[in-house]
Amino acid sequence: MTDTLISDHSEVTFHFTIKLEDGSVADTSRTQDKPARLKMGDGSLTAGFEACLKGLSIGSNKSFTLAPEDAFGMSNPDQIHHMEAARFSPEIELEPGVIVGFEQPNGGQVAGMIREVQGDSVTVDFNHPLAGQTLNFDVEILDVSNPG
Repeated sequence: MTDTLISDHSEVTFHFTIKLEDGSVADTSRTQDKPARLKMGDGSLTAGFEACLKGLSIGSNKSFTLAPEDAFGMSNPDQIHHMEAARFSPEIELEPGVIVGFEQPNGGQVAGMIREVQGDSVTVDFNHPLAGQTLNFDVEILDVSNPG
């Protein structure tokens, strides 16, 4: 049996752990033992991340570091908004670090993290929580299939 290598259009099942530069774990698929699934090239992950997976096969383990622009991008100041506290439901705890869901005009939801509360002003950051950070990834490839 030959190993199936990850290529441009592979479907990949893998476990991942994302660590910050200080070594603390930011996210992992291992906590709930729910591996991630990815179709290479579908745009769900960055080209930099996908490039690190190419050539791996089932059973491969790899660690790599991605700069912010190759991971979740740089923090965009246009994604940080100041809102009146009165716009929030009274059940929401207006504290830094709290993630709040906002309804978009199209009916979809977008998440924002409260960064600061000063009086009646609430600063909400709609950037990805890991934007602007250099991240260390550990991956274990569980399955690879290449559409025929």
